[in-house]
Amino acid sequence: MKRALPWSDQVDVISSDESSSSSSSSSSSYSSFDVEVQVNDGTKNVAVDQPPKELSSDGLLIRKAEIYQEYMKQLPIPTQRGSVIPFTTWMGLGRSIKQLYGQPLHYLTNILLKQWDHSRVGSEDEHRPLDIIVHPCKAEATVWLVEELHRQTSSHHHMAKLWQSDPMHYAFIDSIFPQL
Repeated sequence: MKRALPWSDQVDVISSDESSSSSSSSSSSYSSFDVEVQVNDGTKNVAVDQPPKELSSDGLLIRKAEIYQEYMKQLPIPTQRGSVIPFTTWMGLGRSIKQLYGQPLHYLTNILLKQWDHSRVGSEDEHRPLDIIVHPCKAEATVWLVEELHRQTSSHHHMAKLWQSDPMHYAFIDSIFPQL
């Protein structure tokens, strides 16, 4: 992994596994190894006896959710409306909004739109286009209001729990990456 150094000195790291091949009767799952660190003309030997810090799968999922939430917070909610969007379902409205504005919708917004569509099943108006029941401007404004709430107030811990319980969670994470 390359990393920018915060100082101008050149640092060379050389590691050797010589001590790990010794006949040590240690029951640990990691081995000790020596690292030579060269700073300018001086050399220092350092023994490293600790395993690298690894994230558990839960920790990794929480970290992904945190990165996702921070990314979504950076996206501005559009203030100019394009045009009236005809739609028959909430998820259809969501797809049209994504296409028209070139922005992803939050994972939680996508889940909510899906739930709203499922809540219509079995109702009298189940087969009527939704834009006849709800005015398209009101419906779009509702989606953007919910989107703003999800972007600004959602906990990455809550999302990580939802993602953990749903192995197909990535199906509701949009792959649209607008210019920031």
